[in-house]
Amino acid sequence: MRSIQPGSIVIVHLQSPTEKFWGVLLSLDAIGLQLRGLNITSFDDWMGQAARGESALLGPATMFMPLIRVERLFLDEQIGSVESYRQRFEQRVGLRVEEFLGLAEAGGEIPS
Repeated sequence: MRSIQPGSIVIVHLQSPTEKFWGVLLSLDAIGLQLRGLNITSFDDWMGQAARGESALLGPATMFMPLIRVERLFLDEQIGSVESYRQRFEQRVGLRVEEFLGLAEAGGEIPS
């Protein structure tokens, strides 16, 4: 069983206002979490841009989310026959999302 830790690809549900983000968890502590990601409503547009090889008009940003706003935190993983966002990206773009984002093989950090 996998655990949620820095470097994991996650989905974050926020409250007040309600928002959902997808991305790479950079850190998680009692104050909040740092994520390199994007609003889930932009995911398909970003993936399409990547699949077409277009210049980056939108993409992941580094953000801090106070823990008081975090309602749920999920690993981005397949559940039954429902593919993960990561799998959808890899099938459409032809690259592993970690490779596309420039994640280091050791440590899972994203370069600035």
